[in-house]
Amino acid sequence: MLIRNPRGWELPDSAATPEAVVLGRRTALGLGGGLITAGLARPALAQDGALAAMRNTRYRPEREVTPEPASTTYNNYYEFGPGKSVASTAQRLPQRPWTLKLEGMVEKPQELDLDALLKRVSLEERVLRHRCVEAWAMTVPWTGFPMSALLEIAAPTASAKYVVLETVADRSAMPGLRQSWYPWPYIEGCTMAEAANELCFLAVGMYGKPVPPQNGGPVRALFPWKYGFKSGKAITRIRFTGERPVSFWEKLQPSEYGFWANVNPQVPHPRWSQASERLLGSNERVPTKIFNGYGEFVASLYQGMEGERLFL
Repeated sequence: MLIRNPRGWELPDSAATPEAVVLGRRTALGLGGGLITAGLARPALAQDGALAAMRNTRYRPEREVTPEPASTTYNNYYEFGPGKSVASTAQRLPQRPWTLKLEGMVEKPQELDLDALLKRVSLEERVLRHRCVEAWAMTVPWTGFPMSALLEIAAPTASAKYVVLETVADRSAMPGLRQSWYPWPYIEGCTMAEAANELCFLAVGMYGKPVPPQNGGPVRALFPWKYGFKSGKAITRIRFTGERPVSFWEKLQPSEYGFWANVNPQVPHPRWSQASERLLGSNERVPTKIFNGYGEFVASLYQGMEGERLFL
């Protein structure tokens, strides 16, 4: 008898989107079967704002998808305010035109129009877990492309060791920027190896539509195995450097927030436990998983780094 133990990211068949819904959506968007090539889809923005891409089933969260209203109305985004109800204020941030500046240790610094960039990559949908350091969590279908695709376009030099992600600082749209005690703009970063990892993702869609401003639109980073503060929103500048960046929350409170911020239920935040998390939508509390359940993809990145403060 073959006994098979499911891996941590696998999703039960009962949680899959019904085929009729998927096919019906594609028909409604006028996509038919011609859009999908080699398992992935080129971006297709319909008149109703829908963003079409084939789901990559390699990353299954083994958890129900969070209802869209729950994940789009409970947001940390200090540029718009200190509370969770920032969705209305966030609508002030223009989503187009939008450019990404690639700077630093690259063969040729460049400024890319986001829509032009999307014509150079293949979009896919991934259902991914998101774990906030505040011990709440959600599971979201994101549309985007691996950060490794952007690395190919940027062509960083051999001396580049880190990637710095900078969030836009638009004072006309972001009232929170008036809080001058914060080290604006919001900066996050990762190593080149982390950026090249297959899990690292740049999202431009959410629930089959463009990422809304309150969730980091028009383009945000996703590190599913890390605490959510690492996933920079509304990215406008990407810099390649040989020096490890000091990120936003690390500057503010280095005793509580470090550079790596990998999820570990056994390492508590100085002010609360990380052993469990509250699921948005249901408010169910469930055990937190090491690397947020993605250890098989990323644990090898940190071998031999026992001296580093890898969690928080």
